[in-house]
Amino acid sequence: MGLVGGEENKNATENGVSGSEFPLGSKTKYKRMESEVVDTEEDVPLTKENRNTRKYVFVCAIFASLNSVLLGYDVGVMSGAILFIQEDLKITDVQQELLVGILSIISLLGSLAGGKTSDAIGRKWTIAFASFVFQTGALIMALAPSFEVLMIGRLFAGVGIGFGVMIAPVYIAEISPAIARGSLTSFPEIFVNLGILLGYISNYAFSGLPVHISWRVMLGVGIIPSVFLGFSLFVIPESPRWLVMQNRIEEAKIVLTKTNESESDVEERLAEIQLAAGMANAEKYEAKAIWNEILNPNPAVRRMLITGCGIQCFQQITGIDATVYYSPTIFKNAGIKGNTQLLAATVVVGFTKTVFILVAIFLIDRVGRKPLLYVSTIGMTTCLFGLSLALALPGNGKLGIGLAILTVCGNVAFFSVGIGPICWVLSSEVFPLKLRAQASALGAVGSRVSSGVITMSFLSVSRAITVAGTFFIFSVISALSVAFVHTCVPETKGKSLEEIEMLFQDKGEWQSGEVEMGDAERLVQKA
Repeated sequence: MGLVGGEENKNATENGVSGSEFPLGSKTKYKRMESEVVDTEEDVPLTKENRNTRKYVFVCAIFASLNSVLLGYDVGVMSGAILFIQEDLKITDVQQELLVGILSIISLLGSLAGGKTSDAIGRKWTIAFASFVFQTGALIMALAPSFEVLMIGRLFAGVGIGFGVMIAPVYIAEISPAIARGSLTSFPEIFVNLGILLGYISNYAFSGLPVHISWRVMLGVGIIPSVFLGFSLFVIPESPRWLVMQNRIEEAKIVLTKTNESESDVEERLAEIQLAAGMANAEKYEAKAIWNEILNPNPAVRRMLITGCGIQCFQQITGIDATVYYSPTIFKNAGIKGNTQLLAATVVVGFTKTVFILVAIFLIDRVGRKPLLYVSTIGMTTCLFGLSLALALPGNGKLGIGLAILTVCGNVAFFSVGIGPICWVLSSEVFPLKLRAQASALGAVGSRVSSGVITMSFLSVSRAITVAGTFFIFSVISALSVAFVHTCVPETKGKSLEEIEMLFQDKGEWQSGEVEMGDAERLVQKA
């Protein structure tokens, strides 16, 4: 399905780094890099050049993440717009589930095509294409005269989102220095949360308009970020790793010069990328060979797939999209009356989600991925169980309403501080260069399918076993995610992408990583 994902390495690369055979399909282990990447910065003077480099990488990460605003806005705005769409177009509950959930399902097409497209035209222009497709869908939805036309717009938007959620973390991981990669790769999740908050605010702001106009304005406002994304194409460079795969070494070196703080770092990164890509006298992998690596993996690649795709699925099957899309339904079940009051409560949820994603960015490269994942999954399990109890309280009342708002906010806070952003960080880190685009696309497919199944069945399941029963099931699944993190997620903080490949060669190192459950206690001290 994917195009060229990399090349086999046969001879020596430049700068004295000896190239050895690097066929991922073989049973041999990768050789370790000569240099080690430390997980804290050296005490070196911060020159003007250093600051400019960091600002440039920071700006590139922001612009690359703008597609995520579109995804977040769609999620947030649809939670409120659906109330008015239902009233205006007279759609049924089943149509409501389909309208909400189909975006996640159809986005798998974009995610599957994303790997092939990004290898063919580059990471940068794949980001642009994703935005164009999504904006086409947003315009169709805003002007839709019927449910059928509205669904056509959702199909376009879903494909665009599939491209966007797959390519942004990959692009940022490939331009970022190892010491800041965790924070920068989390930017898409920050912008998803910002988009959700903006969607909630839009719902509240336009809820006073006539029913047949309000939801169209809510959906139409989502087109605005495309203006900024168009400007960003004149600022962001192409991924140096993609340029190396295209044999455009000098262009890659220019980009690395802009994103690394010293000439020695540039040479070292370039040598590592060339070694991983197998540039020296190598033959290009056929698309079929790449997918064969993924579908018939050796033990190391299998462990990578378990970690990368597994964390993507757990991110969704714990019910976060159901919580966000159907938060008005949850609060209505808890006892809140009136659309304006319901939408005001969702703004609180969106604000909480956005604030705590910023906390995650501050901590992710300081305390590491795994301690944050422990705190996140354990906290989510507790809040989901608490929410099920709140919704089960007889008569609801102020206690039930207060507990429901508290536990929903707690759930999104713990999600945002851990598994939300770290899911995308890990899925962009753990795969080797030649498989990264396709494997990341596969993980994004798992995420979108899981999201679609949850959102398209939430109302039906809730009618069958109550909303409280549904969130009890989510709490059980969340408890399983704690075990998954403990068993299958290694620590990747401070390692280059090429060094992370080494972690998966040894089963014991993969499972144990470099931190254990008790190390999560450092969060309190570090924060």
